[in-house]
Amino acid sequence: MSTSETIRPARTDAAAGAAAGADTRSRANDRYRGIGWQILLILTLAIILALSFVTIALMLFLSLKDNGQIYGRFWSLPDPARWENYRDGWLTMRRYIFNSLLYSLASVVGVVFLSSLSGYVFARHRFPGKELLYVVILALLMVPGVLTLIPAFVLVRNLGLINTPWALILPWTAGGQIFGILLCRSFFATLPQELFDAAKVDGASEFEQYIRIALPLSWPILVTLAIMHLVGSYNDFIWPLLAISDQDIQVVTVGLTQFRNEFGTVNWGPRMAAYAVSSVPLVVLFAFGMRFYVRGLTSGAVKG
Repeated sequence: MSTSETIRPARTDAAAGAAAGADTRSRANDRYRGIGWQILLILTLAIILALSFVTIALMLFLSLKDNGQIYGRFWSLPDPARWENYRDGWLTMRRYIFNSLLYSLASVVGVVFLSSLSGYVFARHRFPGKELLYVVILALLMVPGVLTLIPAFVLVRNLGLINTPWALILPWTAGGQIFGILLCRSFFATLPQELFDAAKVDGASEFEQYIRIALPLSWPILVTLAIMHLVGSYNDFIWPLLAISDQDIQVVTVGLTQFRNEFGTVNWGPRMAAYAVSSVPLVVLFAFGMRFYVRGLTSGAVKG
């Protein structure tokens, strides 16, 4: 064997080793670079999350002060803490909170039932003009809600519903169905046709198939729809301000504009306490509603 033949494999092995080392370093650099981007992303999300709690912390902080402390020593700790602000806030807002919950829950029942029923029909049945009607419903999603305020007010006034709970319940129910139908129709279209065929063989009517098959399987999507609509109607401000002037049946968002003293100055401490008290129903809703949503989602995802 010549000397050149001995040196050539050695050089080849050295080149291969160098290439492998470079590849290893490249993968390590890519890994470190990926970790760096992940850390940056986590820090960014943490900052955004912290900023979302700033207003809540400020609300709770100011709710324990009076106007003198707020205007004179804004950033100082409450001294003394005005816990009576929460008493005043609750006594003022309890009627409005009850009204908002009553009207919102009534509209939620209507939206969930009518949206699920309409979505079931759109997903499981064929009839003339079905696609055209569905396109019209989709087009309604593109109409800004502010454009419907005046026509809706005129309609409600002509029906004699101004200053009645129905002035809120019926428009909320009608408006919430548009997105609800889209949501339910998309979900019902994914259900296996074999389930409904088996129910037909057993003699189940269309309504029984809807009640016994479609609704139990759609529990996750219905809970999601109910929570979204309840939050939206509970937080509505413009429409109750237009349709309701009787304070006995007014809702929480309009009621929060009170808390003025005899000189017309806003009492910020009681108002901030009222904000905190009024948000409790939504906090409870998310605390319990999300748990049922996740439970329904996981149970509905199991395929037998």
